[in-house]
Amino acid sequence: MSTGIVSFIGAGPGDPELLTIKGRARIQSADLVLYAGSLVPPEVVACASPDARVVDSAPLTLEQCHALMRECALGGGQVARVHTGDPSLYGTVREQMLLLQADGIPCEVIPGVTAAFAAAAAAGISLTVPEAGQSLIITRMAGRTPVPEKERLRHLAAHGCSLAIYLSAGHAEAVQAELLDMLPPETPVLCACRVGWPDALLHEATVATLAEDVRTLGLTRQTVFLVLPGQRAAGARSRLYAPDFSHGWRDAGEDAANPPSRLP
Repeated sequence: MSTGIVSFIGAGPGDPELLTIKGRARIQSADLVLYAGSLVPPEVVACASPDARVVDSAPLTLEQCHALMRECALGGGQVARVHTGDPSLYGTVREQMLLLQADGIPCEVIPGVTAAFAAAAAAGISLTVPEAGQSLIITRMAGRTPVPEKERLRHLAAHGCSLAIYLSAGHAEAVQAELLDMLPPETPVLCACRVGWPDALLHEATVATLAEDVRTLGLTRQTVFLVLPGQRAAGARSRLYAPDFSHGWRDAGEDAANPPSRLP
């Protein structure tokens, strides 16, 4: 009997319609669907086969999750391991894959929409602004999981680029203090809670109001902060569509009203 495969699937931030087609197909064909029920809505895995075993991994340990996947895969079954957002970010994919590889079980990773991008989309904002900010740093405050000193928030904020701060709503005062060391108090901060869920909340704060706003709103979990230093800058027009900008599909100075056809 051949060994089955374990598919790590990014479920996105909560909206079942943000699950990729490939991820949905893996869930539909899986013999075991193991999903993080504390973060992934049941609707995301509702497409599983009636014959599949569907297990909430929230109360399980790493070793218990591995035992379930190992039993299924070594028996020739297909496993859908469903994670919130994108599996590559603040997940436990690395240690799970190492255990699977030690047992000779193949695995794959199917990406998903992460909360920072879903929050920006929901708010209708761009994380980059021409000439005002061209970089995004994804980070978190130290909690029970430590953060290297060189990645301390104040050091990252000193770059003046956009920040996506995960897993830190419970440390809002510390976040605010670190940001105020390096950024103007009026710097915009989008607080996005449970993006993609029916009760999603988007709140526009500033670095100066962040901690008080988080307390007032009662934000504790499933929240990402988007710190946007360039958001209020006038910025500049993107060069890609500027009339005087040449590239492989358009020459500078072409008549914008009557662009040439470049059909093959």
